[in-house]
Amino acid sequence: MTQPLDLHSFPITHKWPARHPERLQLYSLPTPNGVKVSIMLEETGLPYEPHLVDFGKNDQMSPEFLSLNPNNKIPAIIDPNGPGGKPLALFESGAILLYLADKTGQLVPKDEAARYETIQWLMFQMGGIGPMFGQLGFFHKFAGKDYEDKRPRDRYVAESKRLLAVLDQRLQGRNWLMGDQYTIADIATFPWVRNLVGFYEAGDLVGFSEFANVKRSLDAFVARPAVARGLGIPARG
Repeated sequence: MTQPLDLHSFPITHKWPARHPERLQLYSLPTPNGVKVSIMLEETGLPYEPHLVDFGKNDQMSPEFLSLNPNNKIPAIIDPNGPGGKPLALFESGAILLYLADKTGQLVPKDEAARYETIQWLMFQMGGIGPMFGQLGFFHKFAGKDYEDKRPRDRYVAESKRLLAVLDQRLQGRNWLMGDQYTIADIATFPWVRNLVGFYEAGDLVGFSEFANVKRSLDAFVARPAVARGLGIPARG
């Protein structure tokens, strides 16, 4: 299928051609940050086409990918039907979640005060949970595990436990971070919690069993059909 000129003008589409250029284009990898957007898209039902950005091949450093996200991180999107009917390119998972919520009118409260409260918890994930859990993963599971000095690891263990305690307190008496309403704040947060206790194998290290409210909400999150689908998108080759 020939791509419309306005989409073809994005260099990234030369490396990852769009078979369905009328759909939102997702450039990602099934990591905690990446699956935020695939889960959001599955939850909303918005048509999209996923493209795998293979870190093993250094795709994220290619000129084509950098033309969309100069920070060489996933995920990134091109929406061919952006504001005013013009294509919109975006990176940063939190910004993409907020954009998609506004575009579809889903997964963010319509009440203005509640909307800002949701954004508050989205920022809490972006500024705290993601960076701290990621550093703990490095020092616990990857190259950092071989460091003789365990003070860096222990610093991130302590901070991760503190953040889990904040989440646990927030979820006391609530199904989700915003109460009964499932929102982009949950979609941002729980892939990282899942990664911490799963892929990073740090559940015992942070005493995850102590955070019963977080575990309850995590279990409810992964049981959602859209989440189950989104966690595997884009499929690894």
